[in-house]
Amino acid sequence: MNILLKSAKILDEENKGLHKKVRDIWIKDGLIEKIGVSVKPDSRTKIIELPNLHVSKGWLDSSVSFGEPGYEERETLANGVRVAALSGFTDILLNPNTNPIPDSSGDIVFLKKTAAQKGARVHPLGSLTTAGKGTDLAELYDMKNSGAVAFYDFKRPVSNSNLLKIALQYAQGFNGLVFSFPLDISIAGHGSVNEGNISTKLGLGGIPALAEEIQISRDLFILEYAGGKLHIPTISTAGAVSLIANAKKRGLNVSCSVAMHNLFFTDDVLEEYDTNYKVMPPLRTSKDREALRKGLRSGVIDMITTDHLPIDIEEKRIEFDRAAFGSLGLESAFGILNSIFGTDLAIQLLTKGKERFNIPSVNIKEGEPACLSLFNPEGEYLNNKESIKSTSKNSMYLGKKGKGRTYGAVIDDQIFTNPE
Repeated sequence: MNILLKSAKILDEENKGLHKKVRDIWIKDGLIEKIGVSVKPDSRTKIIELPNLHVSKGWLDSSVSFGEPGYEERETLANGVRVAALSGFTDILLNPNTNPIPDSSGDIVFLKKTAAQKGARVHPLGSLTTAGKGTDLAELYDMKNSGAVAFYDFKRPVSNSNLLKIALQYAQGFNGLVFSFPLDISIAGHGSVNEGNISTKLGLGGIPALAEEIQISRDLFILEYAGGKLHIPTISTAGAVSLIANAKKRGLNVSCSVAMHNLFFTDDVLEEYDTNYKVMPPLRTSKDREALRKGLRSGVIDMITTDHLPIDIEEKRIEFDRAAFGSLGLESAFGILNSIFGTDLAIQLLTKGKERFNIPSVNIKEGEPACLSLFNPEGEYLNNKESIKSTSKNSMYLGKKGKGRTYGAVIDDQIFTNPE
């Protein structure tokens, strides 16, 4: 399909000649054919005109879960990548929390083929250990050759210190990236929320900041000894920001992300026992939230993720301490981040991180492949059930207002839009 984006305002700070300029963008056979004040396309072109249309380079989400294979009732791959594209994301890292867990090259090939050309481009994360059990390393090299961009036991810490050391050493042979989830289970115990005044008041088991920070300290010591590349997903405490800042000053090859909900909410919202607010790591204090925002602005935190995790209603509509962890986030991402950081910084953050995973970052230039996010940064937008296109509906953003909205994305010769 050939596509013409009419009167689109381009936000791309690296391209000074087009940044904040309104232009027509003609996409022909998946490539940007022409960028101009007024472009006349051929008769086979679909013309897209949307109110206050803005475009940027394609957005990345580094932590997305669906369900297929094994948990299709939560979300299928086909609908999941479509939802991601409608939410403005052109690229997603797919978490290995399916059944079976992807721990072989064949599993990675299945995920990529099943999701291909149905929406956002999928970059699978292979399981770090066989079946995610934390005992033996999985087929890391074979998975890398089949398209896995990194290796992660989803939301499971690498409890065996020697295993993490060996993983970091082994992955250096093929420039592999190892994830380590920041949680010491022996300290976290059966906690479900942040340990503090709120957990005490509500009578819920607490997860102290120490459980995250002591694990990160261990991981950084191992990284310094073993070498290699380490990514710490979804940090949530002020102490974690300081630890990673110091590690980067020492020259360690470490990156990290933060979940969007830890930038927006604090544990104060838990007073209604709404299980949609039960996430891992948990919502923390306003002090932690401010430190995370500063960490993003300073560059200590490398990227934002929605940490999108569909969960069946049966696993959420039960007692808080028995409910599953996780919330949706894709559909709400732009409006929430735009309301926190403003449009320019929100776009910078949404487009960061691809280089860490060796994902090509496509520029907005004639002759380049089309990889564009479409949005309107103005106006107030209410997150409600009608705006959720995911199969599951476990969103903590329901009823919350964001600024602006996404129209969708252009990925090669396909356009995914939801302008209503």
